[in-house]
Amino acid sequence: MTTTLDTDRVQAFASNLFGDLGATISAALIHVGDRLGLYRALADAGPLSSTGLARRTETSERYIREWLANQCASGYIVYQPESQTYLLPDEHAAVLADEGSPAFMIGGFQMAAGVFQVLDKVEHAFRSDEGLDWGEHDAHMFCGVERFFGPAYRSSLVQEWLPALEGMCAKLEAGARVADVGCGHGNTAVLMAKAFPASTVVGIDVHAASIAIAERRAADAGVADRLSFECAAAGEYTGRGFDLVTFFDCLHDMGDPHAAAAHAFSALREGGTLMLVEPMAGDRLEDNLNPVSRAYYGFSTTICTPASLAQEGRCGLGAQAGEARLREVLSHAGFRTVRRVAQTPFNQIIEARR
Repeated sequence: MTTTLDTDRVQAFASNLFGDLGATISAALIHVGDRLGLYRALADAGPLSSTGLARRTETSERYIREWLANQCASGYIVYQPESQTYLLPDEHAAVLADEGSPAFMIGGFQMAAGVFQVLDKVEHAFRSDEGLDWGEHDAHMFCGVERFFGPAYRSSLVQEWLPALEGMCAKLEAGARVADVGCGHGNTAVLMAKAFPASTVVGIDVHAASIAIAERRAADAGVADRLSFECAAAGEYTGRGFDLVTFFDCLHDMGDPHAAAAHAFSALREGGTLMLVEPMAGDRLEDNLNPVSRAYYGFSTTICTPASLAQEGRCGLGAQAGEARLREVLSHAGFRTVRRVAQTPFNQIIEARR
């Protein structure tokens, strides 16, 4: 049996895939631009020639000229042929150069660089049905995760998400006990400790190297007197009587999210609150066929699901579990009310009350 191909469809698909190839190599060059400070230099200077940018960054003009050509072809940087100069628009600088901007996205490309470092391990996981433990990634991943999620946390956690929880800000201002489960480098734990000095926060993470960095972050922020850390799994930390337990973009990474939620339930005092921040997703695959879910499914395949399958329980919830599945996990743990209280294009924020 022979099949006659629709050559127009073949060409259209090949063109689309070639665009993805260009995006892939350009992603590597975004990483290079970040590491060399090229975006920051362009953001501060206005229009620059390739020679001017090379001088400002103490780099090779020939390499800079080729890098700029790729960035212009990608639509990241604007070329001005009359003056043969290059401009990073302010709106693009907010995404590529300004680490304090809520739109800053460089961390995601740093995570992608980390994925390429472990592709052999990912392939082995596919063949063996084994997991890939979080600690098996390299520094690109750990720092990339902090930089990728940090802008949203800094712009929304204290300003929008915590106020959306019923009565929580009043408790925190008066002095509450908080457990931040899966705290990583301590970004969110530090933010809460700084915003609510009367409260005490415990950051909990199973990755000892991340805890060590989190402790330095707390000391540098001047909150070590009210922010401590415990190296423990999500179902094994020791504290009890918390007013608030938080999970920031980590429940789906856990081998047994049901056990983690149940442990949080037991760690909360009566009337306490669990805040769950998870990637935005619909409940069905057909709801998630969009650019945001495309990225999240990619990270879920190479980072999140392998991390879960490396742990006891091997649930493999995935980064696109959807609200209905998350509600089921929390309700099964015993929480009496579960509701979505806020959302962004990238995250859903769920409140569960004990």
